[in-house]
Amino acid sequence: MKRIFLILAVLTVYALHQDFWYWRTARPLVLGVLPMGLAYHAAHSILAAVLMWFLVRFAWDDIVDSRP
Repeated sequence: MKRIFLILAVLTVYALHQDFWYWRTARPLVLGVLPMGLAYHAAHSILAAVLMWFLVRFAWDDIVDSRP
């Protein structure tokens, strides 16, 4: 179950990386200064870092132990 959850999490973060909804506009501004696309990318980067932490924390031993 853990493996399926982690695979789905990776696929979800990958799918979220393909943002196409804020390409053509700089509005609205987040916090008054950050264009929405840049704010989205920053949030996605934080999400990807958290996901990588989860992968290392919970899946690393399974990957290392399964090598021949």
